[in-house]
Amino acid sequence: MKKSNINIEVTLDENKIPEEMFWSAPDGGVNKKECKALLMSFWDHDVQETLKMDLWVKKMPIDQMQLFFYQTLLSMSDSFYNATKDEKMTQSLRDFCKFFGEKLKIIKK
Repeated sequence: MKKSNINIEVTLDENKIPEEMFWSAPDGGVNKKECKALLMSFWDHDVQETLKMDLWVKKMPIDQMQLFFYQTLLSMSDSFYNATKDEKMTQSLRDFCKFFGEKLKIIKK
């Protein structure tokens, strides 16, 4: 069985706040690509709960963070559909994403 690694390198300041982040996925051809934010979720089936690791650099602009969250929520609706094939709830999630994007003025009404 083939195994693959995805690596995350985080440079912290004296208060342990991320200043720089880089990720690598050698099998995917990604080598030390800079990123400003990441949201990771892991499902622990033993305790039936989500474990999270959310990081962003301290100089991440608010407008970019808003766009990052909007795009992440929208892509989660696609992932939800692919995992469940639940069209009705997928559309509900997409409707919320539209509302969220409009409220943040990322998309127009």
